[in-house]
Amino acid sequence: MIELIVVDDGGDAAPLATDLELEGARVTVVAAHELPGRDLAGVDAVLVPPTRSLLTAGLVAACDRAGVRLVPVGAADSRVAARFGLSAPVAVDTPAAQVLAAISADAAVAAPPDPGHPSRVLTVWGPQGAPGRTTIAVQLAVELTRAGRRTALVDADSVAPSVALQLGLGDESPGLAAACRRAQLGSLDAAELARLATPVETSAGMLDVLGGLNRPSRWPELAPSRLRTTLTVAREWQQEVVVDVAAAFDEDDDQMGPEAPQRHAATAAALLEADLVVAVLSADPLGVSRFLRGYAELRHLVGDTPVCVVANRVRPGPLGIDARGQIRRTLSRFAGIDEVAFVPQDQRATDAAALHARAVADVSPRSQLVSAVRRIAAGLGARAEITAGSSRGSSRAARRPR
Repeated sequence: MIELIVVDDGGDAAPLATDLELEGARVTVVAAHELPGRDLAGVDAVLVPPTRSLLTAGLVAACDRAGVRLVPVGAADSRVAARFGLSAPVAVDTPAAQVLAAISADAAVAAPPDPGHPSRVLTVWGPQGAPGRTTIAVQLAVELTRAGRRTALVDADSVAPSVALQLGLGDESPGLAAACRRAQLGSLDAAELARLATPVETSAGMLDVLGGLNRPSRWPELAPSRLRTTLTVAREWQQEVVVDVAAAFDEDDDQMGPEAPQRHAATAAALLEADLVVAVLSADPLGVSRFLRGYAELRHLVGDTPVCVVANRVRPGPLGIDARGQIRRTLSRFAGIDEVAFVPQDQRATDAAALHARAVADVSPRSQLVSAVRRIAAGLGARAEITAGSSRGSSRAARRPR
């Protein structure tokens, strides 16, 4: 039997509670002032009006800890529910059977991946200096969605998380931090990830986003064991999991001993869990130099995991007329990199995307940047059956532990 709590704010909670009981649910009606601090043990879902006074960050966090689903019910401001990554509010006159069906649908586990196209974790990394990691990660996720793959975008940047800001989402939603807490408790599954994620409508279709930390000081919440468990479960949830990470992944900043939390452990964990690493460099002399310094460490960490190198913001100015040739020759000579994908700079398109807080493809679909990332996504899809099987087993075991 489903155990529900219906929050009564002086509206129409009593008739809804009666209808839910007639449908076989066990319902407890709670006054609004009784909700804070209430024991949620054994409760399956809380039905609450989506108002700022009732649907708060504290309530969302309490439900996350207890594994209780939140269902907004009523005609209040739907934006209050959306900022916490919850589903659209259910109308108060909705038949009780449909309300229970909505609760069941919210708990439904995603369909298993197609065995012919295995699920993958794609970690987008780049060195210091803002080479455009997040821009590439967002656009790559959009293009994978356009290709018909169920895709999630995860912000695991513990230094400067910005996926939510780039997509115009609020940073109050529980997102990745809540998923990691659930992973530590051993209660994270695909249904919970679906509930914690924020669905974003793009020109390619619906994209699920697990937002990052709303304050970088919360970085200890993204402990490596928690994050790796979360990404493992994410493979059961979506076919493509695109993870945006920070630049640094070394342990040199650990001054408190081996047992202390490490500032950049989340980046290392996401790279170790990746089936494919997308390494982004800025196409200018300083960007190439920084990339070469970090690439050797990256290779040492991920072992033989495939790495797709992307030169971003390609333009003739800083590298002369033959910018692509300069980059190819430099990477081949100093890092043995023979395959490079190029993304041209399109300042007008990226400015428009920033202004509207959307993916570049949504505001400038004919941008050369969009076309370039689309070709990269197509290339990754063509190589999926080759790389996915080889990067999950022996290669991961052979990597350097962190």
